[in-house]
Amino acid sequence: MTEATVTDTAADDTSATPGSVTSPQAIRSWLVDRVAYYLERTPADIDAGAELAEMGLDSVYALTLCGDVEDRFGLVVEPTMAWDHPTIDAITAHLAAELAR
Repeated sequence: MTEATVTDTAADDTSATPGSVTSPQAIRSWLVDRVAYYLERTPADIDAGAELAEMGLDSVYALTLCGDVEDRFGLVVEPTMAWDHPTIDAITAHLAAELAR
C-alpha cells in the first residue's frame, strides 16, 4: 500500500455515518488507520498496544483524533481522551463502552 493510498483511505473514513460501524474490531481498525495517517505511516506499522505519545502522536493530533472520533461515532469525547486512554486498544475499549450505552 502506498502512502497516498493510506492517506486517501484514512481521509475517506472520517466521512462515514456516525454509528455505522461500532464493533470493537471496526473501531480499532479505524483508529489504526487514523493514527497511521497522522504519523504518515502505514497501518501495518502501528502497534495498537503501544502508547500513542511514544509512537510520536503529539497534542495537536491527539485533539484532531478527538474531533475525528466525534464526527465518526457521534460521541462527545474529552480532549484528554488520548492521554486518559494512551493506546489504541485502550481507546477502542473506551469507545466501545460509550457506544454500548
